Amino acid sequence: MRSYLAAALVATGLVAGCSFDSVVGVVDPYRIDIRQGNYVDQEMLSQLRRGMSRDQVRYVLGSPLVVDMFRKDRWDYVYSLRAGRSEAEQRVISVYFDGDALDRVEGDVEVAQPGEGAEGAAMTAGSRSRVVEIPPADSR
Repeated sequence: MRSYLAAALVATGLVAGCSFDSVVGVVDPYRIDIRQGNYVDQEMLSQLRRGMSRDQVRYVLGSPLVVDMFRKDRWDYVYSLRAGRSEAEQRVISVYFDGDALDRVEGDVEVAQPGEGAEGAAMTAGSRSRVVEIPPADSR
């Protein structure tokens, strides 16, 4: 009886060992969403006004991820999202200054779907806009 049990255990181990590759193809481990950088949404951009100081822009958008030492009049806010196994998507907002005053904003803007919060907005290729309008400081 023990020899049959030992033989069954050995056979089971061999079969399981041979089929390990097929098990790896079936079992799909969970991959977390990886968010990096500065998240900037339309609500934050709508608070910007032409002529705002650098400190005011920093208060609204946060500290920029990239400040180019050769172009001190430009701040870049970069945000990257890799959802699970999908390709990483990247958004870049560039803020330009004229002296110490905000001049213009360019880049990708994420548009949230109705009912979604700012952090829960899905990043899809169709939800980008390249034009960011900022009104003058006196039109508040």
